[in-house]
Amino acid sequence: MQSLALYGGEPTRKVRLGYGHQYIDEADIQAVVDTLKSDFLTCGPKVEKLEQKLCALTGAPYCTAVSNGTAALHVACLAAGIGPGDEAITTPITFAASANAILYCGGTPVFADIDPETYEIDPASVEAHITGRTKAVIAVDFTGAPCDYEALRSICKKHHLLLIVDAAHSIGTRYQGTPVGSIADLTTFSFHPVKTITAGEGGAVMSRDPNLARRVLMFARHGITRDPDLLQEQGNSNWYYEQQMLGYNYRMTDIQCALALSQLDKIDYFTARRRELVQRYDDVLAELPEVHIQKEYEGADTVRHLYILRLDLDRLSCGRREFYDAMQAENIGVNVHYIPVYWFPYYQSLGYRKGLCPNAEAYYESSMTLPLFYGMTDQDQEDVICAVKKVLEYYRK
Repeated sequence: MQSLALYGGEPTRKVRLGYGHQYIDEADIQAVVDTLKSDFLTCGPKVEKLEQKLCALTGAPYCTAVSNGTAALHVACLAAGIGPGDEAITTPITFAASANAILYCGGTPVFADIDPETYEIDPASVEAHITGRTKAVIAVDFTGAPCDYEALRSICKKHHLLLIVDAAHSIGTRYQGTPVGSIADLTTFSFHPVKTITAGEGGAVMSRDPNLARRVLMFARHGITRDPDLLQEQGNSNWYYEQQMLGYNYRMTDIQCALALSQLDKIDYFTARRRELVQRYDDVLAELPEVHIQKEYEGADTVRHLYILRLDLDRLSCGRREFYDAMQAENIGVNVHYIPVYWFPYYQSLGYRKGLCPNAEAYYESSMTLPLFYGMTDQDQEDVICAVKKVLEYYRK
């Protein structure tokens, strides 16, 4: 048995491998430079071009580019009409923004439990939490795998709710042949650097409904419009505009859009490599009895953003913290996604308590995120696999 680096042994790698990393090539750099030299750094033509390209990619007829993924969630919730006295059901296993956006609108987040095998929000738990105050369901395509769209859409239709999907992880993913972005009433994307494509920051809201799309646009642009069909008083000049609601400055710059457009040119390469890496992980790790890999719903064609390993702690002499520390010492930059949102001190101050979602809490206590990104080499991945096996062997009961 090899001695772990944590206890003085030789680490698997000499140089640390992070769990995620952006890929930027010369075309990306040139796209940004060209925009910096152009007449428009913001409010220019690149914004519309990005929106059009995202519509073409997803099949959604409407898109509004915004400053980041959190802004996308916020305006989606506003467009859905979530306000004081309303509830929206979401998952606790997500970045805090999915639930925070409900609070921004004055609504109340209600946490449904997750499916213990897919780690996605459980439709049965969603339906059990619906009340007369429920306005929307905010699901998450966790890790990039699609949530159970069919079941969630059926529930929302039955109870006259809007379905919002936080697809920050899942650009390029399909569900039963349909691209994510054109399935839910509103879908939000993020272009943070660790995502499949990046704009540095940035996001987008996709919609199938013209009225929802119009509200998204208004909330993201100060509540101001120049659209002649929407003006309450017809101005006699093209400078005339009206503020018709209280909106926000959530514009995405042309600089960011230029980078995102260039990144989208490579999305086929990005998605193919991510699938290849995930398949290699699955092939090897599925054979190890001390760990479990994420299952997906039938009809999923996933572009994975995160690769989650779930530890079977009954078979190991360590806890998740010891496993994490051991992997870090091997220079494998594992991570944990996510702490249940309602465990955070702020949510505890609002009255949420541990124990709300047993499956989510059990998942958190045993989950580990392995490195996964386009620029990973085959040797990088073999180092990860080698380190996992090494640590498992050491702690195996």
